[in-house]
Amino acid sequence: MFSNYSYHSDVVSLAELQEPGELWELEETIGEGTYGEVYLGTNKKTGEHVAIKVMESVSEVIEEVEQEYRVLRDLSGHPNMPKFYGMHLKRRQLGSATEDQIWIVMELCKGGSVTDLARHLISKSQCLEEVLIAFILMETLQVLVHLHSNNVIHRDVKGHNILLTSAGNIKMVDFGVSGHLQSPTDRKKTHVGTPYWMAPEVIACEQQLDYTYDVRCDVWSLGITAIELADGKPPLAEFDPRRALFKIPRALRL
Repeated sequence: MFSNYSYHSDVVSLAELQEPGELWELEETIGEGTYGEVYLGTNKKTGEHVAIKVMESVSEVIEEVEQEYRVLRDLSGHPNMPKFYGMHLKRRQLGSATEDQIWIVMELCKGGSVTDLARHLISKSQCLEEVLIAFILMETLQVLVHLHSNNVIHRDVKGHNILLTSAGNIKMVDFGVSGHLQSPTDRKKTHVGTPYWMAPEVIACEQQLDYTYDVRCDVWSLGITAIELADGKPPLAEFDPRRALFKIPRALRL
């Protein structure tokens, strides 16, 4: 089975992953991550509800699978990260055109994202109180400290990736574009993230090959998220993404 993949993973043996069908069942779609849709899932034996991220075209997203798996496997014990129930490979049936799928099974956060909460309140001519914004930011800072102290940069901090449990707890999700550093002083140079939240030094990496960045890019993105929670949208949201990427570094010169 493993020979079907053009990329070998040193992080996880795809050939040894179990099929999900005996344990987990997909229900309706409840969200979308950077590299896959998220479904409500049910444990067939216990009836427990979970969130299952389904990633298609496995050979094309293997690096993102590795990043997500490493973070959840090694660091999900933090109270602001979702519980991790494991990863499965749903293999295509012989003669079927359906691609293999990776299923990543995590804790279900029934409260939705903090972006959804902020926008819902604004639609009713209300807004998140400052004390609630401060709580969300403090909890998110705690998980960023956890990631950074383990030499991981999230690289896509934004309201859509900060979820609420039914008890009101904060959980950071979507680690597919996270970056693992070799040491605390190591730096990255890959241009990744969501445009409106990207730090200037990350944006610069697209055009200037000598530019690098470190964990502080997540702090910038969290600052943009603070504005998003107050206004329901990030700064420069009125511009298309490419135009926003052009304007963000130049805003620092004003």
